[in-house]
Amino acid sequence: MYWCDDRGMKWKRGKGGNKDVVDIRGKRSGGSSWGGGGLGGRTGGVPIPGGIGRIGGGAGFVVIVVIILINVLGGSSGGGYEVAEAFGPRVTAPGAENPAPIPRSEDPDPDLKDFSVYVFEDLQNTWQKTFAAAGRPYNRAKLVIYSGAVSTGGCGSATSAVGPFYCSGDASVYLDLSFYKQMADQRGASGDFAWAYVIAHEMGHHVQSESGTTAQVAKAPRDEQTGAEGLSVRTELQADCYAGVWASTVFEEEALDEGDIEEAFGAARAVGDDRLQKQATGTVKPDTFTHGTSQQRRAWFDRGYRSADPGDCDTFSADDL
Repeated sequence: MYWCDDRGMKWKRGKGGNKDVVDIRGKRSGGSSWGGGGLGGRTGGVPIPGGIGRIGGGAGFVVIVVIILINVLGGSSGGGYEVAEAFGPRVTAPGAENPAPIPRSEDPDPDLKDFSVYVFEDLQNTWQKTFAAAGRPYNRAKLVIYSGAVSTGGCGSATSAVGPFYCSGDASVYLDLSFYKQMADQRGASGDFAWAYVIAHEMGHHVQSESGTTAQVAKAPRDEQTGAEGLSVRTELQADCYAGVWASTVFEEEALDEGDIEEAFGAARAVGDDRLQKQATGTVKPDTFTHGTSQQRRAWFDRGYRSADPGDCDTFSADDL
């Protein structure tokens, strides 16, 4: 049976028990799922915040050297996170071995959780098939649903203030469902497919990690990291493009209605560096960009959506972003 909300996207509620999804929202005290404020104390992974965020390559998944120095997507702190010098072995996020989900009868967001899980599973299966078609191995990601704060398996601790993010250290997307309301209230980006875009962006970072891009990131010179044409911006725009590639598969499955793609466009515009800086300070400083402008983010998502080909998402070779 397919479900859809009043905004349109059709989706199928799963049976639950997916081993790739870890819900630790019920772990309120004394457990490792609660961490300190801010992303810190990394143990070899790369935290990639971005309420919506990345990969490289086409049929052969071109590995492109990039560096990630990323501001919190949608945040106003302006802080960045440097790439760790080395990547340790993947570990399990604290709480993943003994998750503590909220009973559905007590869950404040049961439908949003189910929809998030559906989107994540669809993304996971889509990228796994893409890797298989290219003859490449694929290690499945995890989705960790938390509330308030979380301690990751490879990128230290974070509060929900950082927004959704991906940690390469434990190959997990971290999601606080409260960000859905923040998107609508603070960024003017509402709708189910706007939320799907957020998850698709973060899964793009997992694909980057799987394709080898993330491992190459640490080798890039520091002076190539920032700025309007910098590698951080190119990384984020590529993630938007890959989100668009996934959206094209959803469209082919006839799961999208009129207006769904516009919701994704709205979310992309809402988190452009120029828009966020203008809202926060009244000025725009391109030399501090880390994610790209609103126009660029929409354009690269649209490019991936129209082509349905990861090979068209090579932002690193593009002269004009």
